[in-house]
Amino acid sequence: MNLSSIKKDENFSEWYNEIVEEAGLTDKRYPIKGMNVWPAYGWKIMRYVDSYIREELDATHHDEVCFPLLIPQTEFQKEKEHIKGFDAEVYWVTKAGDNELDIPLVLRPTSETAMYPMFSLWIRSHSDLPLKIYQLVNTFRYETKQTRAFIRVREIHFFESHTCHVDEEDAQKQIEEDIQILSRIAKKLCMPYMLLRRTEWDKFPGAYYTVGIDTTLIKGRSLQLGSIHHYHENFSKPFDIKYEDLNGDLKYVHQTTYGMSERLLGAVIGVHGDDKGLVLPPAIAPFQVVIIPILAKGNVEEVENQACILRDELRAAGIRVELDDGDERPGNKFFKWELKGVPLRLELGERDIKNGVVAFARRFDGQKGSFQRSEVTSLVKAELDKIAEEMDAKAWAKMKESVISVDDLENPPEMILRFGWCGDENCGKAIEEKTGLKILGTPYIHEEFHGKCAGCGKDTDIVVYSARAM
Repeated sequence: MNLSSIKKDENFSEWYNEIVEEAGLTDKRYPIKGMNVWPAYGWKIMRYVDSYIREELDATHHDEVCFPLLIPQTEFQKEKEHIKGFDAEVYWVTKAGDNELDIPLVLRPTSETAMYPMFSLWIRSHSDLPLKIYQLVNTFRYETKQTRAFIRVREIHFFESHTCHVDEEDAQKQIEEDIQILSRIAKKLCMPYMLLRRTEWDKFPGAYYTVGIDTTLIKGRSLQLGSIHHYHENFSKPFDIKYEDLNGDLKYVHQTTYGMSERLLGAVIGVHGDDKGLVLPPAIAPFQVVIIPILAKGNVEEVENQACILRDELRAAGIRVELDDGDERPGNKFFKWELKGVPLRLELGERDIKNGVVAFARRFDGQKGSFQRSEVTSLVKAELDKIAEEMDAKAWAKMKESVISVDDLENPPEMILRFGWCGDENCGKAIEEKTGLKILGTPYIHEEFHGKCAGCGKDTDIVVYSARAM
């Protein structure tokens, strides 16, 4: 592959598809479409993402669980709206060997119908609440659109939290906590996002309301990173999840869910990557630093020894570091590690050793310089922190630049569009049909607006965001 011939801004799809394979994130040759193999490098990145999810949920008193993959049809059918939302996407298991199953089984598309029969057994009293659990598992949905690694797949590496509460108010507090969790995880990924309350026709099947978590990729296209749902009593009633309150009365619990998937990795690639390859935030980079010895005749042994000492010092300080002591030329090594997105490259040659310095190059912006060898550990840590802050700031600025407010939808630009909407579903669907855009929803955090509906021209104080979805 010649990456220089593929420009991200000119052909995002081709650029993306090449990057994910050439950088060792996925192998799409597995003989089932949409079910890709995770090679070691890609899986290491995903595991770091998972570790931050676990860290945040454990710290907020969620308990990790693991439910079975298979869901009986009898349980799956208890929540009619949920089924209606997934019936075209589910995988069915109907046979075991040559024997027809008495009850067909579903490979979980998500876990409400697997978990909630158990919740009805676990919850008896107000003292059992709040119940807050999560799991990191694979889900299965028969995606009919064109598949794309991490973004649109049929086997999805997925995080989901499920909570039960005494009332709507306590469930709403959980939504606010979820948003804070999101902000901290997004900071690790240097990932900008928008919180948009989905329209009634686009909310999660069975939800009271849904908050979509969206980011922007190339040319104003949006990508949903995940979602947060307030279920009210919409699942507790069909699954009979009740508790006894202080007065001895039986009441239905109020529920929430929160989910994100491997799309987080797809977003990292699309938001931060460039024409040279990946650009990884330091928090999730398998190697935060790569050391390249610059060898010449007569200095090989000394330079290699000093490079090993440098590697060991950085590792002892908790920095993930790789020493590339292979036989390739330095230029080829530079290209390889740039493709893989390693945040910081250190170069060490005879002249550097004599001068008491270590040369560096930042992957994020190509900035070069040198560190004092005697302070290299603290300086590397500070530089990685600086890179993360600058990546985050640049990504947020770029997302804000991709949003434009418009009064009408004639010849809409390739941007994230912000405009007035009357709130009528028929009008909203007509806008989507006319423009080919998807209405992402209204801002979860209220934005003042007074203007006209871009569809029908009525006065309105409702503002929505719209984009072409990935």
